[in-house]
Amino acid sequence: MSTALVLFRRDLRLADNPALHAACAVHARVLPVYVHAPDEDAPWAPGAASRWWLHHALEALDRQLAEHGGRLHIARAPTLLALRALIAATGASAVYWNRRYEPAAIAHDSALKAALREDGVAVHSHPGPLWHEPWTLATDGGQPYRVFTPFWRKLRAQLPAPMPLPAARAREWLQADGGLPVAALGLLPAIRWDAGMAAQWTPGEAGAQELLEIFADDAVNDYAKSRDLPARHGTSRLSPHLHFGEITPVQVHALLQQRAQQSGGRQHPDLEPYLRELGWREFAHHLLYHFPDTPQANFNPRFDAFPWAQDAPALLERWQRGRTGIPLVDAGMRELWHTGWMHNRVRMVVASFLTKNLRQHWRHGARWFWDTLVDADLANNTLGWQWVAGCGADAAPYFRVFNPYLQSAKFDPDAAYLKRWLPELAALPARTLHAAWKNPSALAACGYPAPMVDLTASREAALAAWESLPSA
Repeated sequence: MSTALVLFRRDLRLADNPALHAACAVHARVLPVYVHAPDEDAPWAPGAASRWWLHHALEALDRQLAEHGGRLHIARAPTLLALRALIAATGASAVYWNRRYEPAAIAHDSALKAALREDGVAVHSHPGPLWHEPWTLATDGGQPYRVFTPFWRKLRAQLPAPMPLPAARAREWLQADGGLPVAALGLLPAIRWDAGMAAQWTPGEAGAQELLEIFADDAVNDYAKSRDLPARHGTSRLSPHLHFGEITPVQVHALLQQRAQQSGGRQHPDLEPYLRELGWREFAHHLLYHFPDTPQANFNPRFDAFPWAQDAPALLERWQRGRTGIPLVDAGMRELWHTGWMHNRVRMVVASFLTKNLRQHWRHGARWFWDTLVDADLANNTLGWQWVAGCGADAAPYFRVFNPYLQSAKFDPDAAYLKRWLPELAALPARTLHAAWKNPSALAACGYPAPMVDLTASREAALAAWESLPSA
């Protein structure tokens, strides 16, 4: 009987899993494998919040497999050594995996594939969880896209029919000796600060499907408007599940389209705004593939000469802890610290405050998000920070500086979001919070800090710094 290993990475699901589906179709025995080798992801090994999610996602996947008579074999070693040991122990003739698209992952997987084939082992890689792989779309001139709208136009015209694969079933799930329990990987924090995340999230394929069902039943019908309101669950909140491959864009598209068709004309949800957001995720991976230096380097080299302020650890820490004295910024940073997630509208505000009002380098913010977001994704994180900072692809112009007071008044008019995450200010009227600079004594009486910077003066300083750049 032929035996195959299926290497799980960021595809922690049984349904719509091309590599797993192919292995189960061809081989009599299949061994699901996860190899923990964070050093192979350097310099972007998973941060603390991602490790927390990974722990629970691996447990969820193992439980799913156990329901069908299988188990997830977990190893901690360099991936090549771990796979060679399992091949020797099981007699496996083939290894299957789904592709990853980060620069270090591409280089690692290419070397891994070459080494295994040199050993005489068949290696089959399959498309990862995107609609289109990053190298498959190009401008009419054969160049990578640098602007989202034409990219989306091309992607939208070639969007594959939403036909996810059914959950894979092996003829025999193989088990091997020597596997580790998930706890042995040491993914959870030694000092448990994760209670807020545990209350907020259910990592795993079932949790992803539950969130998608909730979104499809309600929020998608008002998504174009409610996605900007941080006090509401107006977004899908699927980003961490998408990052860990617990659900795919194909599955999301399929269910949303199915619900729209089943409504019998009672509802006509406009799916386009949400699909477009998934398109931004594809664009981020397209950019990272074609411009692999962007996690550290400005996409727009003009910004290499930008006069960032001197690194200020004390200011950075106040921003990180939600103690800036600017209510919307602090609410967002505290939401992040407590739940491992932040509303997208607020992400833009806190990033603008750091890179423009404080004029701290965008890399400081990107690294903090990398460590604290459960949906920390190298492509999306890089695109988001460079977009707000003004130095990225199709970026917001640098002179667009988000005003936190105007943003909270517009998108959180009754201050429900502010009061949730700033409980010391919950007794104050919304109008006081939206005009906090006019009411410093009221906020100070609640133990809230004074603003660490004047928004008007710091905006002018940022614009002056931008004006000092040499012309493109």
